[in-house]
Amino acid sequence: SKAGMDVPASDPGARERAERTATLTDVMASCQKWFADQLAGTEGGEAREYLKNRGMHRAPVERFGIGLAPDGRSKLKSALSSLGEDKLVETGMLIKTDEGETYDRFRGRLMIPIRDARGRVIAFGGRILGPGEPKYLNSPDTPLFDKGRTLYNIDRASPASRSAKRLIVVEGYMDVIALDRAGIAEAVAPNGTAVTEAQLGRMWGRRGAPSLCFDGDSAGQKAAIRAASRALPCLGPERTLRFVELPAGQDPDDLVRNGGREAVEALLAAPEPLLDRLW
Repeated sequence: SKAGMDVPASDPGARERAERTATLTDVMASCQKWFADQLAGTEGGEAREYLKNRGMHRAPVERFGIGLAPDGRSKLKSALSSLGEDKLVETGMLIKTDEGETYDRFRGRLMIPIRDARGRVIAFGGRILGPGEPKYLNSPDTPLFDKGRTLYNIDRASPASRSAKRLIVVEGYMDVIALDRAGIAEAVAPNGTAVTEAQLGRMWGRRGAPSLCFDGDSAGQKAAIRAASRALPCLGPERTLRFVELPAGQDPDDLVRNGGREAVEALLAAPEPLLDRLW
């Protein structure tokens, strides 16, 4: 548990599931490469401009494997048909209707790969480029992806947290990427949901007192209290939380843009203990 590992259990079906998982992660790797190619291609101009306006240049885009799902109901389906329609449905990349028709789940969105602890792509978060709802669309739960058990950027944050001796938890993908741009690689995020007990367990497997750094608005503060309440039944000598309150109306991305790493480190240097936050 301290090492953040699950205890292997004797299971006759484990080998079969492992082989199936390997096949599906190959499918997801092909999807990620195709999305990256679309971002770099002729249809990617608007998305590249959006990234540039957010201060994200080539290095972070490549480091996080960001891509583009072009607008259209069957562009990915047609381009990756050789992978097998059934596997594209199983991984959540295609939606299958009751009538048996299939079409692309992600359309006209910036695509952010979600990786497991081994660095394999298991899902995507898609951010809409123009107006519309939802702003973010995640992959559904699949044989590879359990949203409530997964932390975004865990594959890169785990080794970074050992060096930095801390783990920072932020609200969203862009917050993680913003901190990484500032040289802070030990950040993770839940996948668009409130922090779950399983995610807390994964955080505690890396560091005993992760720092929750949520947005400085009322929603961010409510999210912090929800996380504190959820953590209470699971607390122990090496399991607690700390809280970093951002300036009102700012998220980590704003903080990095306005003050760089120094502004972030100044807040991280004085986290609030769980007890003080509860009172």
